[in-house]
Amino acid sequence: MYYKNISYLISHIFVMLFIYLFIESRYTKRKAAAICSASFLAITIPNILKLNIFPDSKLCYFLVTIYQIIMTQFTGVFISKMRDSRALFVGLSGSNYVIAGSIMAAVLHIYTGNLYICTVGCIITHIVILYILYTRIHDIWIGYQKEETMNSWWKLCLIPVFFYCGFSIFAFFPYTLDEHPENIPGVLMFIIAMFMSYVIMMQYVSGEARQISLSWQNRLFESYIEGLENQYHLVGQSEKNLRILRHDIRHYSSMIDSLLEQGAYPEIKKVTEHINSVTEENKSIRYCSNLVVNTMFSSLMEKARSLDIEMQCDISVAEEIPVDSYEFAMVVANLLENAINSVKDLGKHRRLVKAKVHCASDYLLVDIKNEYDGEIIFDAQSGLPKSRKGKNHGLGMQSVQAFSDKISGNIGCYCEGNRFHIMLFAK
Repeated sequence: MYYKNISYLISHIFVMLFIYLFIESRYTKRKAAAICSASFLAITIPNILKLNIFPDSKLCYFLVTIYQIIMTQFTGVFISKMRDSRALFVGLSGSNYVIAGSIMAAVLHIYTGNLYICTVGCIITHIVILYILYTRIHDIWIGYQKEETMNSWWKLCLIPVFFYCGFSIFAFFPYTLDEHPENIPGVLMFIIAMFMSYVIMMQYVSGEARQISLSWQNRLFESYIEGLENQYHLVGQSEKNLRILRHDIRHYSSMIDSLLEQGAYPEIKKVTEHINSVTEENKSIRYCSNLVVNTMFSSLMEKARSLDIEMQCDISVAEEIPVDSYEFAMVVANLLENAINSVKDLGKHRRLVKAKVHCASDYLLVDIKNEYDGEIIFDAQSGLPKSRKGKNHGLGMQSVQAFSDKISGNIGCYCEGNRFHIMLFAK
């Protein structure tokens, strides 16, 4: 009985320590530690019921264990900055690693029967597992909680759930390893399988994240290069037209002198207006001071012109901005491209996109409005539009959401009549 009380106490300490270390908290370290400590007491005290007062009641054991599981996972989600499936996945995984340590302690107790060896072995096992995990995957898990690159964490949560159920059935409920020590080899193989599964899973998730990141980078640079090509073409055409104008300027000068002698001032005005219009048409358009964002806008404006779409844009982006220029340009490009695609098949009088894009040292604002037809499906979790084209679509909006989360911004959208409005704001 002493062994069980001590083993459960040690397990609860390490599961709360795991949650504290591996979940990005929305609170200060001191407050997060206080919450974990309070949760530790809330899940430890009921052990008296299932281990001391009603040690032979399987119903009591089951109910108290369910309560402790819920309380433990609630703590992880509660202190998490995002409070979503990523935090739940970390909490469930922590419970698995801790139960693996408890099983190793039970094995020591069965073979040695010595309480002190068992206790020391239990603590050392937990410390070794926690140390290995902290040095190997801590930064990876914190990174996944900061930047969402995939949307299948709810499905991944099933992996630790089934492992936990398997451990519980093999080692603790309804029969313990003390009662059936022949299950020890199978349990040890199960622990190895769990560790291997997590390694493979994390490699797969990392690979998928890198693939998506590379895909977006490639798309970003393709758009950037396309914008540079468009600007190069426009500058080349403008230079050609201006060379023709410079070549013909002496003829215009002679024409003006001749008209002056005749006193034909209205005709002179027409000549000067023509020269001014040619100069204005070949003026290089600069939408903002930031090179990357300006290049993106040039590419999108060219696309809008080719589709006969009116763009009413208020753009103010400084040369140096407090966020990554490429990421910001990609966000603007995604939102504007969605707006252009929404209006390109509408009637000419409805092919209009209004965009306000400001980025200064103290705030960031992207505000886009456009008309639309049909139904817009919103994601239940994020509240943002969801693509109806299938699995490999809709990544642009995920990229926007990830950028908003990264800069602690607020993003929201709504439909009013047949007009869609989306805004991203951050200080």
